[in-house]
Parts: sequence; C-alpha cells; structure tokens
Amino acid sequence: MLKVSLNGLWAHKRRLVGTFLAVFLGVAFLSGTLVLGDTLRANFDSLFTSVTGDTAAVVRNSTKVNDSPATPRGPIPASLADRIRAVPGVDGVQPVAAGLGQIVGSDGKVVTAMGPPIAGTWIADPSLTPYELAEGRAPRAPDEVVVNRGAAKRGNLHVGDRTVIQTPRRVPVTVVGIATFEGADGFGGSSYVAFTLEGAQRHLLKQPGEATSILVKAAPGTSQEELAGRLRPLLPAGVEAITGAQASDESITDINQGFLGLFRTFLLVFAGIALLVAMLSIANTFSIIVAQRTRESALLRAVGASRRQVLGSVLLEALAVGLVASLAGLAGGIGVATGLKAVFAGFGFPLPTSGVVFKASNAAISLAVGMAVTLLAGALPALRASRVAPLAALREVAAERTTPSTRRAVVGGVLVAAGVALVAVAAPVGGDAVARLTAAGAVLLVAGAVALGAVVARPASRLLGAPLPRLRGTSGALARENAMRNPRRTAGAAVALMLGVAVVALFTVFTASLRASVQQSVAGSFGGDLAITSGGFTGGRLDPGLAADVAKLPEVRQAAGITGGDVLVAGERQQVSVASPAELAGALDVPMVAGSLDGLGPRQLAVAEGVADDRGWRLGTPVPVRFADGATETFTVGAIYGGRDVVLGDWLLPRAAYQPHANQDVDATVLVWLRDGVSLAAGKAAVERVAADHGGPAVQDRQEYADTLAGGLSAALSLVYVMLALAILIALMGIANTLSLSVHERTRELGLLRAVGQTRAQLRSMVRWESVIVAVFGTTAGLGLGVLLGWALVRAASVTSTGTFAAPLAQLGVVLLAGAVAGMLAGVRPARRAARLDLLTAIATE
Repeated sequence: MLKVSLNGLWAHKRRLVGTFLAVFLGVAFLSGTLVLGDTLRANFDSLFTSVTGDTAAVVRNSTKVNDSPATPRGPIPASLADRIRAVPGVDGVQPVAAGLGQIVGSDGKVVTAMGPPIAGTWIADPSLTPYELAEGRAPRAPDEVVVNRGAAKRGNLHVGDRTVIQTPRRVPVTVVGIATFEGADGFGGSSYVAFTLEGAQRHLLKQPGEATSILVKAAPGTSQEELAGRLRPLLPAGVEAITGAQASDESITDINQGFLGLFRTFLLVFAGIALLVAMLSIANTFSIIVAQRTRESALLRAVGASRRQVLGSVLLEALAVGLVASLAGLAGGIGVATGLKAVFAGFGFPLPTSGVVFKASNAAISLAVGMAVTLLAGALPALRASRVAPLAALREVAAERTTPSTRRAVVGGVLVAAGVALVAVAAPVGGDAVARLTAAGAVLLVAGAVALGAVVARPASRLLGAPLPRLRGTSGALARENAMRNPRRTAGAAVALMLGVAVVALFTVFTASLRASVQQSVAGSFGGDLAITSGGFTGGRLDPGLAADVAKLPEVRQAAGITGGDVLVAGERQQVSVASPAELAGALDVPMVAGSLDGLGPRQLAVAEGVADDRGWRLGTPVPVRFADGATETFTVGAIYGGRDVVLGDWLLPRAAYQPHANQDVDATVLVWLRDGVSLAAGKAAVERVAADHGGPAVQDRQEYADTLAGGLSAALSLVYVMLALAILIALMGIANTLSLSVHERTRELGLLRAVGQTRAQLRSMVRWESVIVAVFGTTAGLGLGVLLGWALVRAASVTSTGTFAAPLAQLGVVLLAGAVAGMLAGVRPARRAARLDLLTAIATE
C-alpha cells in the first residue's frame, strides 16, 4: 500500500504543485518571522551590551517613569562622583549629563533621524562608551561638540563647521569631531551629539551641578557586584547603584518586552492568517483530488485494501507534500526575513540587523506547523476517501457532494446570528467584557461565514455572472453555469480569498474610522487655525520660547504650547499632557463635566471623565503624583472633562507644576489662533518665518494637524496591505489550482465543446470568467465580513475612547476591482492549459 501511495503521488505530482506552494509560502513567512525576531533580539542584545562596555556600576536616580532605554532618568548630584572615586576598587568615574538635542544641518533645518536625537557628555575613556572618534578631536569647550557620522552626512556637516544644536533652545556650536558607534554611522537610526560635561550640564539640565548618571569602572580584581555593593551605603535616598550587567539586562528586557514583543506578535498574526488561508486552500485541493480518484479508491477497497489503508494513503500524500514544502519553507524563511527588513525600511521603520540568527527550535516549530497544517487540511478529504464503497469501482459515483447540506445551512445561520448578537450586546455591557464579547462574536461570525459559503455560492454566482451572457455571449453563459454547477467547490476556492480580503477590509475600515474620530475630535475641541508640531519618536522637541515668539506676531491672536510627559499617578505610570490651563481654556472647546480649565490651580490636575469614573474620583479628590526626579507631590482633581480629547488625552498637569521636575523644558505642539481678517495663507507664512529660526518645524493647518495626530495611519495601513499580500497570493493560487483540477476533471467535456465549434479563444475566455466570478464572490463576501468586523471593533473601541465609524467606499471599491483583476490573472494559466488540450484525445478521455 505504501508503494501504491508513493507511485500515485509521483504520477499526479502536478496536481499538488499548488498545495506545495501554499505550504511553502506559509512556512516561509512563519520561519522568516521567527528568524527576523531572533536576529533583532541578538542585534539589540549586542548593541546594549556594547553601550555598557566595561562599566562596572551605574549610579542613577531610582525613580522610573518610562520604560524606554533612550529616556534619561531624573538628575542626581554630580558631586557624588568625588565620593565614589574614594571607594576601594574604583578605577575610573565618569559623570554623564544626557538628554535630547537635535542637530541642525548646513541648510538650517533639523537633521531627521529614525530614532531619538541623543545628546550627552563626551566620554573620553573608550572602555566606557561604544562611540569613538573617526575624525577630529574631542570637545574641550562648552560650545564644541562631536556628532555621529550618520547625522553629519545627512546634515552635510564637517569638522570645523558652525551649526546649532536645539536642546530645545538654540545652542550655537562648532563641530570638532565626527564619531562612529562600534564602527557604524550611528546607533540604529538615532542622531548623537556630545558636549563636554560642563556644556552638557549647561544645555541639557537645569542645574550645573547635576548629572543623569555616573559611570563607574572597576579596578582589576573587583567584581561588578562587589563594587556596586560598596557604593550603595554611600548614596543618598532616591539614588541607586546597579551593576553594568544589570543596566544592559534592563535595556534588553525593556526592548524585548516592548518593541520586539509587539513587532514579533504583529508578524506572527499575519503568518497565522497566511497559514489559515493556506490550510483552506489545501483542504479544497485535496477534496477535489479525492473526488477525482473515487474509482481508484474503490478499486483499492475491492482488491482488499482496508478503510484505514485508504485513509493512510491520502494522509501520506499530505504528509509528504507538507514535509517537502515545509523544508523548502525553512530555507525560504531566510529570504523572507531579508525581504521583511527591506519592507519595513521602505515604510520608514529601519530595523538594525547584521547577520542572521537561525535557531534549531524555530526550525522545528516551523516544520511542525507546516506539516500539521497540511495534515489537518487533508484529514477530512482522506476520511471521505476511506468511506468509498468497493462497489463504486463498478459504476460512476462522486465522493464529493456538489450541494450544501441543510445542516450546514442551519449551523452557519446559527453561528452568524450568535456572532451578531454578541457584537451587539458588547458595547452596552461596557467594562472589560467589551473586548472579550467582541472577539468571541468575531470568531463566530467568521466561522458562520465559512459555513454559509457553500449555501450562498450558487445564488451569488448566478447574480455576479448575470451580465456575462450579454457581454461575452456563450462563453460568459458557460462560465456562469460552471461556477454555479458545484457550489461547494466554488465556495471552497473563494473562502480563502474571503478571509484575506476580510482582514484587509477590517484594517481599512478601522484605520478610516480612527482618522475620522481624530478629525472629529480636533474639529470639536481645537478651534485654532495652525499647529506647529515637532514630530519624531520622543515627544516634545520645540523650544517653549517659540510659542512666545509666535504670539508676538501681529497676525496671531493667541499661541499656546503643549507637551507630554511620564509620571507615576498613584503608583501607576501615566502619560500626561502638560500646558498652561489658562491658555488652553480660551483656546480649546472641551466639554466640562465638573470644574473648569481656567480655574485649575498649580496643585490641581484635570482628568477625562472615563479616568474619574474608573477610579471613583470627583472634584477635590487627592491624587499623589511622583515625577522623574523622584519628588512626590499631592494634587487634587480640579477639573473633569468629557470624553477623551485628542489634544489633551486623559490627563492634564499645569506646566508650572510639571516643568520644575523635568530635565528639559520642551513643547511638543504649539497651537495658533490667527486674528480676525488674517487669511490662513498669510498667517501660515508669518508663522513659518518665525519657526525657521527654531529649526524649521512643520507648520500645519487644522486638517494637516489632524492627519499628524492620526499617527502615521496611512503608512501603517500600507504596511498591513503588504503583509496581507502573501495571504491573498495563497488564496489566488488556491483558485488557480481549483480551476486547473477542474479543467483536468472536465477534459472530455471541454473536448466536446471544441468539437461542436467552440474556439480556443472562447474556451480561454470561459475559464477566465469562471475564475473572475469565484474571485469576485470571495472578494465581495470578504468586504462584507470585513466591514462588519470593522464596525464591531470601532463600536467596542468607542466604549473607552472616541469612536466614529467610517467605511471608505473608494478604497473598498479599489479592493473589489483588484479582486476581479486578480481573479482574471488567476485564471490565465488554467485557461491556457484548457485551450492546449488535443481535441481527439480530450473526447476519448474517460
């Protein structure tokens, strides 16, 4: 029986090419995701280890309000360095003042970077820093700096050039050195500028005697743990000493649990979608193959093969294809990892990778998943094959039902109804149950849609193919009838495409809804005319003096700066907005539930209504707030505003209370209101002239500002489309494979059509239009399902934030058109193969 199975597999290997490709692509994407994740983890481990270098201990503020490794902690006294030098086992001490500083290029504009604009103290000891001079010398005066080579190239800066560093105040400096990071142009996509210690303290911190950390080098024979233990008793309250290894481990853990964890999950979601689509395509392929080999299975039963042997024969084919395709997918995963890196770089998210990390455990996971997917997809068809009676060898029978059963219709209807009911009750229930109920409803909706596919395939094909008889004549009419002939097969080919398109539609609708929500919120609260934004990866970078300068313009009625920061509120990390409440009160139209913004005192905070409700707060409730410098102050709730304002967020602290505890005074955005009678163009031109003296930040009108607040949704959506392209490709391959097998099955029928006068061109047209009907059916169903799921997601999100449902008809129409064109392309190869059939040979085929 094993020999029969292997011979049959080899004899019909062309039928399984589509299955091989589906498994290969799915496993390659999964393997590539795991390879890229491990490679990035190893790269970041190496980067953060090199940042620490030979540092044995790090003395720093003990308060942590932000998990980002690039965010400096609150200041500590730099004078501690003298006390540390006297400790036995200390071989070197380096106080460091660190912060953010943007480099202005030779053209007067800020040098863009795909990471934080790091600024700090130049460290002369090469064992304590990964930066080394490639050109020039170290800074010796407060107005001399070293910049990294990547930023120097982008800004066209050279040793000896005069430029400006924005900290955010403008600091005129001379570039005296160009540095590299471990031989590279920089640390990831970040820019880097280094002052002397005095210069860094003057420009990056509020007090000259402060530091953000002190690096300690151990003498030979002194361990890191021993040295850190000696330092701790000497440090004041609020200051801690950790080992260099701990510092590296913290950065590595933060990046792994934060960015890398989300990144890997993001890719694994799309790998899962691709594998699910592949499994559906494979199941449909095996169903057709088993149906076409009904008499072969019956003959095997007739000559003594048991049901178990027939079942094992089909599963063996699936196992063999899954094994070969999965092994090939492992090799393809390396190429996919490289391709994914290029894709993210193309969308503005460069990833630091050098070399490839290929773990045996990930290879085993990818191989096991690929084989499991193939076996699961082939299990049901194999079971059907084993049930073929031996007498079927003596007559024509079909192991494949062509029409859906009543049970399928009932089950599908019940699942869809239950899914809609769960989604409908999710939002009114509120609380944590919203996400669970919506997710459960979505799963039931998808399962119900898959089950109902075969039920609606015939009427849908009739409707979609209705114009074809008039447009394409007999060929169109035959294409329509062929699509209607076997609704189970049509649905099987279309359902994989339906799922892929549904995810595309879901993200399209959700992104459009987020954009509409932001625009609605901006229009409802921000009645201003212009906004100056700093952009970038690390919050505010604008000089607070910019708002004052803009406010002096004769064209401007009012200008208000707003920024953000991290604090601990009642022990929990929260990102808060920081501004002058009096300025915002006259500028923003925020619906107030209790209190008022203009009456907010220096020791009061304002919160969104949802925050107050969740915590049971009301006006006057005391709230402890801990700042980055370690200071804790008690505020009271002075105002509660409705909803979640897109400009304010959930929390608002007065600038006068927050800024004394921040290392640098910055603004993230300056909101501008023009005087009556001043045109938008004239006002914008005047503001841009002032902004040019502050590094040329973007000056935007209200619509552009709303798009900025949307946070790069368009780029993210384009990235999602690229990620989903693989699933769509697999689904289209499934349609092509179904048509190819159908052409093989209908060889005699096609020969008879040719014999009665059908031309090769008409035959190709018939097969292509059949493919179009199947593809449009899958695309249309996917769009409907995706829009419904998108509505459910927006409705669930609206419980905790602003939610405005928006279905972009133009984009969804493009998806539908793309589905029709892709269906036409999917039918090209089967149509060509059908047209090449020899007429007499086809008629003689049984």
